[in-house]
Amino acid sequence: MTMDPRFAILFEPVKIGPVTAPNRFYQVPHCTGMGYSYPQTLVAMREIKAEGGWGVVNTEYCSIHPSSDEMPAHSCSLWDEGDVKNLAAMSEKVHKHGALAGVELWYGGQRAANHHSRLPGLAPGSMPATAAPWQSQKMDAADFKTYRQWHAAAVRRALQAGFDIVYVYAAHTYLLAQFLDPRVNRRDDAHGGLLENRSRLYREVIAETREILADKAALATRVEVTDEDETGAEDRAELLKQIAPDIDLFDVTVPDYSREMGPSRFIKEGALEADITHVRKLTGKPVVSVGRFTSPETMLAQVKRGVLDLIGAARPSIADPFLPNKIREGRLDDIRECIGCNICYANDGLGVPIRCTQNPSMGEEWRRGWHPERMRPARTKDSILIVGAGPAGLDAALTLGRRGVPVVQAEASRELGGRVTRETRLPSLGEWVRVRDWRVHQIGKLENITVYRESPMTADDVRDAGAAHVVIATGATWRRNGLGRSSPVTLPSLDDPRTFTPDDIMAGKRPKGPVVVFDDDHYYMASVIALLLAKEGLPVTYVTSDGIAASFSEHTVEQARTQTGLIAAGVKIIVSHGLSGFAGDTLEIACGFSGNITALPCGGLVTVTSREPNDALWQELKDDTGLRVSRIGDCKAPGIIAQAVYDGHRFAQEFDLSEEEATARRERVVLA
Repeated sequence: MTMDPRFAILFEPVKIGPVTAPNRFYQVPHCTGMGYSYPQTLVAMREIKAEGGWGVVNTEYCSIHPSSDEMPAHSCSLWDEGDVKNLAAMSEKVHKHGALAGVELWYGGQRAANHHSRLPGLAPGSMPATAAPWQSQKMDAADFKTYRQWHAAAVRRALQAGFDIVYVYAAHTYLLAQFLDPRVNRRDDAHGGLLENRSRLYREVIAETREILADKAALATRVEVTDEDETGAEDRAELLKQIAPDIDLFDVTVPDYSREMGPSRFIKEGALEADITHVRKLTGKPVVSVGRFTSPETMLAQVKRGVLDLIGAARPSIADPFLPNKIREGRLDDIRECIGCNICYANDGLGVPIRCTQNPSMGEEWRRGWHPERMRPARTKDSILIVGAGPAGLDAALTLGRRGVPVVQAEASRELGGRVTRETRLPSLGEWVRVRDWRVHQIGKLENITVYRESPMTADDVRDAGAAHVVIATGATWRRNGLGRSSPVTLPSLDDPRTFTPDDIMAGKRPKGPVVVFDDDHYYMASVIALLLAKEGLPVTYVTSDGIAASFSEHTVEQARTQTGLIAAGVKIIVSHGLSGFAGDTLEIACGFSGNITALPCGGLVTVTSREPNDALWQELKDDTGLRVSRIGDCKAPGIIAQAVYDGHRFAQEFDLSEEEATARRERVVLA
């Protein structure tokens, strides 16, 4: 295949001050959950991006001093020579593939709680640290000097580590952004009040960084185009124009992180264009920004219209590290498009290396030696039968097929995709269907995979198939008996025709109103169903055993928009309550703290609690001496879609390995 010539502009070199990016594909700084804690994991992941064609590959935020610490989220660091050595390994691997390496120098200010270092953060004022019952230290004259020394030292270390682009970071509510924002910066001295004063530290750091870098590396700045309350656009424009002579690249964004990091349920591709389109003309310098760009057409359009010089990407580069190469090679149908679920970001916040629903190799490049495009040939070419074609079954089939294994896949229904197909028919989840569509399309390219639809399998059918290895991937079913995280026992009164599950709703069944949706799962399902039923005209009360609606979605940057949407749809929200059961025409719920009972009028209850593995076939076959049987995905341990994909992928990568060979490497300190 050859590249569509229209996309040639995306592969033009772009001069960024004293350095030149080989193309317009720019992996912006993004969190990884790796940082200085897992340097080998980080190096391997970033190298894959460069190998895949990204012209610039940046670190995540990189702390300049121990008093900037956001643990349990992991950052990089440039505190000492050890950090220089670790990050030099990254820049070396990035350079190996002809890409530029960038580093985003970071100081958290009042936002960093410094749980690990236990040092007070320096900030414009003494204010509460994020999610901690202590405060930052208000900076005085000595602190300003000290901070600038820390930053300058980190710039010098960045040069030692071989970075081509060095950031001055003034966004995302960290220190320099705190000074710029008039609501946060309440000082009445030379660093507060008018924009000239609020921007003083920012401008000083830019000037000092420019002097140190000289022509050895480019100076980039990440900055927002308005104040945090989305006012002050004119002042910000004037500031960008003022600093432009010293800046080689503007990485611009908006203060609303739920738009910048917008999940596909609420924010669509290229959402920041109207906010940032003026910056290129205003500054006369190259501009990069993000927009969860998954479509080459959208990328092309933004470059041709002069909105961007470089296509910024975090999540698209995670979902498909080889996206640029696939465009170059004319393989657009092979692009593994980001679905915007934000599971990547969630795991950074949880303090572990990021992973991806679409790309199960993300975070496993060093630990398990996985590559997103290259598969190790299988040691055996014996056929494998996979029963089920949901997310686990599809990824297992595809990965086995790519390894050269003959695969027969039997799916009971007409449609492939299992839960993905069902769930993506719910409102706002449509882009998640890419999990199914990409795998089905790729499977269709492989002659060694045969898929049979409408082919339910009994144990005797499996035995008669004659496969050397059988994989059960039959999914799970939502429980209707109340069993879940808030109730370790079943609730007999829920054995009632008024009780519905998400499977019922997805199958088109509907309760009578008034409806109670009970959320003991705490992710997206209950809120999506509550909104669906409310928009269909049913009176809905949403009850959750947690303290806020859809609490896990705080990690995926969806919670605030979810709860706002429920309120806007007229859904009544009751938190911190569990189910007691039906009592006549009412449903009784119990306060999780006092135990007090509240009776709710209820014509129908939707229980979103937990799921029962569909493992009957596995149970019937597991002890057959003539069969090698495995189970994967939800029929083994129900979880989110990302876990099902990963489990199917891991089976396919490791089915022919010994236990020792399949054991993941651990990145840790071992005492001499």
